[in-house]
Amino acid sequence: MSIFRNRTATAALVAVAAGALTLTACGGGDSGSSAKDNSKSKKDAASQSKPVQIGDAQASTGPAPEVPGAKPGGVATVYQEDDFSHLDPGQIYVSDGKLLSRLIYRGLTQYSEDDKGNLTVVGDLATDAGKASDGGKTWTYTLKDNLKDENGNPINSADIRHTVERLYANYITDGPTYLQQWLSGAGTTYRKAYAGPDKGKHLPDNVLETPDDKTVVFHFKEAQPDLPQMLTMPGYSVVPEETDTKEKYDTDPVASGPYKIADFKPGKSMKLVKNTQWDPKSDSVRHQYVDGFDIEMNHDDEDQTKTLLADQGAAKNAMMFTGQVATTQLQKVVSNKDAMTNRTIQGYAPYVWQLNFNLDRVKDKKLRDAIALALPASSVFKADGGAYGGEVANSLMSPTTPGYDETYDPFNRAKKPNGDIEAAKKLIKEGGFEGKKLVYAYANTPVRQQQAVLIADALGKIGLDVQKKEIDAATWYEQVGKVKNGLDLYMTGWGQDWPSASTVFPPVYDGTQIQDGASNYSHINDPHVNSEIKRIQKITDTAEATKAWGELSTYITEKINPAAPIYYTKVFQIFGSNIGGIRYSSDSSYVDVTRIFLKK
Repeated sequence: MSIFRNRTATAALVAVAAGALTLTACGGGDSGSSAKDNSKSKKDAASQSKPVQIGDAQASTGPAPEVPGAKPGGVATVYQEDDFSHLDPGQIYVSDGKLLSRLIYRGLTQYSEDDKGNLTVVGDLATDAGKASDGGKTWTYTLKDNLKDENGNPINSADIRHTVERLYANYITDGPTYLQQWLSGAGTTYRKAYAGPDKGKHLPDNVLETPDDKTVVFHFKEAQPDLPQMLTMPGYSVVPEETDTKEKYDTDPVASGPYKIADFKPGKSMKLVKNTQWDPKSDSVRHQYVDGFDIEMNHDDEDQTKTLLADQGAAKNAMMFTGQVATTQLQKVVSNKDAMTNRTIQGYAPYVWQLNFNLDRVKDKKLRDAIALALPASSVFKADGGAYGGEVANSLMSPTTPGYDETYDPFNRAKKPNGDIEAAKKLIKEGGFEGKKLVYAYANTPVRQQQAVLIADALGKIGLDVQKKEIDAATWYEQVGKVKNGLDLYMTGWGQDWPSASTVFPPVYDGTQIQDGASNYSHINDPHVNSEIKRIQKITDTAEATKAWGELSTYITEKINPAAPIYYTKVFQIFGSNIGGIRYSSDSSYVDVTRIFLKK
């Protein structure tokens, strides 16, 4: 999942991570160094990639277990730096959108999470996580009773069919494409197989079948054992057919979850209120404790941290969604015993921040290797939350991803965490790249601006002429996601969509997926990589597939180097003293928004 932390990707985002999230900070590389580093470690990351369990019908039956001490009533305030890039579920593929979607949308499946971070896939709109047949090529879902959208319209199998079919429409450009590709062809060929529902045609029944109002059947050409996990993604949340306004749905969507949008002022604020059509008996995951959420935008991480740490007045009822403790405030937060004990959460996010090389423009691998060696990774991640905000990355795989190898270090990050300038200079001289102009794009947020200075300075030291180009944070991924974006270098974050490298390498490095809005940001199109992705995706033995993904990761870095890993992300958030139910979510990589209540 993509992540843009002013907003997580991500991601991924999961990668998970991950996205529109930022760890905003001013100041410098070592600003939290006086605080003892008690942040999460790679051991914590490994524990977060535990096997996901598959729940039965009982685990999928609501209401959700009560949160200890929870009380109903009141409105929670949310501080957010930027607007949400999309509200249409089919367009959501970033972390802040995922948190919002947990409150207002529902899909066929969802994750249930316990206090230890263990995840179980349960039925959400469906009665269970799905029933497989034909060796995993056919999956059947039965919808729960009395499901309604915010307008009181019944949610039936026709709505699920419509939700899937509209993902083929040309106006859906930024969401996940797993389901479409699994049903209708890899890469971009799925759009050639079916043009979408707007011309009055359905996907054929041998692909997607709805024999009655309660039953949905998916027919795949290959076994898809990960379907229950994939369907938990916000991009596959239901869009009721009766109220779908196509392109306009992105600004005025219809809720199926416990809350709905009552007022939305783009770029300024959003007000969520209770969705009275949501039935807690049908939902084993979510709660509806608070009366609503007032989401205030244009609060950067420093503003959020200062306000929440002070804990005065209305701030006692306030929280972060995807904000993080700012680097400049790290020492104050860490030294505040009450805040650290009662009002903060930490986790190791699944995202890898990497510097993408546009391979259409930066064609020489020796130049790419030089840039990768020169990157001041330690300073860059410390600008994004200090020791509590990240860790130097040695690989394109996150420590939360099965198959990650901590010993693999092609760019000497362990010994030279702030860049190997001399080694990079040597490559620059050998290639005759002195004075070469490169366009480096970055988002217009404090942390990205600071990181841009650090990266441009380092590349200047090895003889490159870096032309910095600032891009609006709200449209970051839309801009860098264009095939002809006119850019040479740009940072993106990516995290696994579920605990498997199969959610990292196909979307990010498969050359058959290159198109506007796709996640192959480097435009890598290598025949061996493409064929290996296709081969590994068919491996049903998890251990064998994990090993193969690790080997492919090494090949991609050593033979091509389409992106240079810079840092892994950690999450460190603070909340008002009257916010109850806070805990880190292994699913979202941020606070678990489904549990929030006001203590008094």
